Amino acid sequence: MSPDWLPPLVEHSGGSWDAYEEELYGWFTVDFLDSLPSWPGKRVGLKRHPLSKGKEATFWHFISDGETEEDRLIDMRRCERIRWPRPVMDRFLERQPQAGDPLLWWKNTRRREPRYVLALPDFSYLFVVADRGDYVLPWTQYHVDRPHRQEKYRKEYESYWRI
Repeated sequence: MSPDWLPPLVEHSGGSWDAYEEELYGWFTVDFLDSLPSWPGKRVGLKRHPLSKGKEATFWHFISDGETEEDRLIDMRRCERIRWPRPVMDRFLERQPQAGDPLLWWKNTRRREPRYVLALPDFSYLFVVADRGDYVLPWTQYHVDRPHRQEKYRKEYESYWRI
């Protein structure tokens, strides 16, 4: 069950894919194009290229999975969570953590680039932000439904913080 501060999932109603894709892009536009979130001490940018169907690469990273831009495949679990990245970033910035606050974070490196990983406490959802020096890029987000993967991320988090 997701925390009450997260918006509801944006589920595909069974209509056309094009209409659903536009609905998803509408939420992305509100959260990342109409206004950018903040990040401590850094500017927030977006990975705009390569554009596909007139939509930024960050959008496609939010709703699809794959090693290369050409090979990315739509992931419905990511699509459903299109409204989650912005509130996760905003919640991280509140700087007044409450006991039991559902947001955790840590920093690791992927492909030689520092990446911040924001996770729900049960590690069922991760949001990744790439650090490019003087700015950050919201990179990807995904649902983690397998207990062994949730455990892997928990151990990675604990290792970083030496818990």
